Amino acid sequence: MKEEKVSCKEVMHHICDNLGEDLDSPKCRAIKEHLDNCENCQKYFDSVEKTIKFYQMYNVELKEEAHKRLLDYLGLE
Repeated sequence: MKEEKVSCKEVMHHICDNLGEDLDSPKCRAIKEHLDNCENCQKYFDSVEKTIKFYQMYNVELKEEAHKRLLDYLGLE
């Protein structure tokens, strides 16, 4: 079985788009391996995780324009 390789950009998109995906899927295993070996993606993942926890803790809601600007800044739209 050939092991799937992913780029940092794919990791970032995958984390944001597929937070509920099956953790044993080939893509998730490739993402985990990449995260284990990429300090930049580890920092990005930690930042996303902290942001989600912050939003949940304080029930933060962004206006549509602010949400679009954030996605644009992150290169996700």
